Amino acid sequence: MSFNNDDSRRGFGNDRKRHFGRTARPTFDEAKFNREHPDEPERAPERREFSQERRGGIGSQAHLRRDRDDFANRPSRFDSDRPSFGDRPKRFEGERNFGERREFDKTRANQENFVPAVGDADAAPQVAVGGIKEVEELLNKNPLQVHRVLFMHKSGNPKLYELQKLAKRAHVHVQQVDSKILDSYARPNHGVVALMNEKELLNWMDVREEFFKARDTGEKKLIAVATNIEDPRNLGACIRSSLALGVDILLLPAKGMCGITPSVARTSAGALEKLRICRPDNLEGAIGELKMAGYQILGLDADTETNLAGFDFADHVVLAVGGEDVGLPPFIKKQCDAVLRIPMKPEAHSYNASVALSLGLYEYARLRIKA
Repeated sequence: MSFNNDDSRRGFGNDRKRHFGRTARPTFDEAKFNREHPDEPERAPERREFSQERRGGIGSQAHLRRDRDDFANRPSRFDSDRPSFGDRPKRFEGERNFGERREFDKTRANQENFVPAVGDADAAPQVAVGGIKEVEELLNKNPLQVHRVLFMHKSGNPKLYELQKLAKRAHVHVQQVDSKILDSYARPNHGVVALMNEKELLNWMDVREEFFKARDTGEKKLIAVATNIEDPRNLGACIRSSLALGVDILLLPAKGMCGITPSVARTSAGALEKLRICRPDNLEGAIGELKMAGYQILGLDADTETNLAGFDFADHVVLAVGGEDVGLPPFIKKQCDAVLRIPMKPEAHSYNASVALSLGLYEYARLRIKA
């Protein structure tokens, strides 16, 4: 079967084709209307007059112009004493210069594997010096200002090996760490970083004769020893109490302690510069020499029955305190003439190291310092 598009065969002429779109509106034939309605001669003119009125009525352009003119003449709802936008006070005094904004530190952002240094997060970081030549010069000229030296673990560099032997001869504590830790302290570092104390400590060989002679002359001497203290604020408080309660010198071990960091200096409240601090090459040997010279060696520890209150102190005393968790090291305990216990409620675990030292020094000094 075949189909074609013959309009005549389908019966649709041009006049019968459907209009699927919008049909045209019929136009108004005025002459035809007058012929069909001769009794209503005024109908069409009325319609024309209405049309002219509509052209100037609601919705026309003239009407919109009238509304616009009336709106311009209306009294404003905001006519009051409110200041205009130009008269309002500025929130910021002066002019802001956006060109002086601080730029983002791109150099730090580009550092790969950046690891923050371990230490006192609330204080300025410990002074760190990186580089083989720089650290070698410090160990030769100012070894007692170097707290410890960090070396890259398994570096394979013979120069670093020789530098490590130099640090040990200077009795400076050394430590093997990952390269990321070194980079967090100083960059570039060539595999070695020296952490510095805020002040240069004294050499025991330079001051020991003073304390030996004091025993012969009868001059009273009080020596404090702080060991195993890792919190810089705790060490700073020990320094402050030692100065206040008449300590002649404070002895520190070569390792196992925090350094004299900026946090220590700040907590000491100026006492760091006034108190003499010594780091013997061999703390056990220094205490043994003082014991042989006639000094009374005392320790503070909770594991004892001897009470601090009312203890009979000698005129020449070495008073030692340990860290809160570790306590007195065995090499000091075995040399003590007495280990003293501070009265404490059984619910408490221990005293803070600086508090314990302060109580022990006060008990010694309360009859020797005039009020």
